[in-house]
Amino acid sequence: MSNPFRYFKTSPEIIRLAVMMYVRYPLSLRQVEDLLHERGVDISHETVRAWWNRFGPIFAAEIRKRRVHHRLFSTWRWHLDEVFVRINSETHYLWRAVDHEGEVLETFVTKRRDRKAALKFLRKAMKRYGRPDVIVTDRLRSYPAAMKVIGNAERQETGRWLNNRAENSHQPFRRRECAMAKFRSAKSLQKFASIHASVHNHFNQERHLRSRQNFKLYRSAALAEWRQIAA
Repeated sequence: MSNPFRYFKTSPEIIRLAVMMYVRYPLSLRQVEDLLHERGVDISHETVRAWWNRFGPIFAAEIRKRRVHHRLFSTWRWHLDEVFVRINSETHYLWRAVDHEGEVLETFVTKRRDRKAALKFLRKAMKRYGRPDVIVTDRLRSYPAAMKVIGNAERQETGRWLNNRAENSHQPFRRRECAMAKFRSAKSLQKFASIHASVHNHFNQERHLRSRQNFKLYRSAALAEWRQIAA
């Protein structure tokens, strides 16, 4: 792969830091600008916008490539859910597929949440990760209608608290959405949701399941790997 930083005067370390701060944390463009200024980096908030638009997809693709071994486990159990997102006073739906360990597998934006949208979302996820053994959903009728077409309706499970894994996965994105003061188009929503999911997967260490010592080791390893992305 050619060097993506070739024509940029700013060092790759600063670009990676700015993209990580903006995508990972609920910060605005101007807040990232102020934090970098405190570290002696004088840039405009529009520069941060240009960086995440340019390098965000590159970093996300590299993360997915490095985490390819997770596909061996992604077929165990999926949790599917959708949330509404307002774009220019219009309601859109962000679909999310999460595996049994909280790994965000796929995100998909549609204007409707009918059978056609659910079918397109399922086919997109299964094309990349294969067919899961069990699919946990809420009681939205679009899911069983779409699964009948695919031929795995018997693998669906529904329950009052069974889908908490998917519902909890929306929280980091919701916090990030508030800091961004909404989205301007479905295309920008799809782009950012995909990038945010990959970055969240990379840094999500599930600290409540690990001892403090192991958590620090995994966190340091994730940060070191991030600094090598697109090197």
